[in-house]
Amino acid sequence: MSIDIERFEDGDGDALNRPTNAERVVSFLASHDDRAWTQSEISNRTGVKRGSIGPVLSRLHDRELVRHRGQYWAITDDEERLTGAMALHRITKALDERHGSEDRDEWLAYAAEDGTTE
Repeated sequence: MSIDIERFEDGDGDALNRPTNAERVVSFLASHDDRAWTQSEISNRTGVKRGSIGPVLSRLHDRELVRHRGQYWAITDDEERLTGAMALHRITKALDERHGSEDRDEWLAYAAEDGTTE
């Protein structure tokens, strides 16, 4: 993901390399895999804003990286899926840093024109 040049110029290296909200949530839940947590507890423990925690958890749930029952959330019990997702994330991040990130919307539009999407 790109950032504006002012943030680039003003930011220190550590601030620019902070983990994403999803990374913070997955890391927290994976390190506490013996418990299930409410959105408020996850928000408080990870520092992810309350207004952002719901969408983050929903996206992770769609990717089957977290489980959800009632008001509680936990990391997936599918270790292979979690390991694969984390490996893919690290590879994608490294490629983005080396070659620049892809614009997903632009890629989808190109794929639709090319007929390579479902």
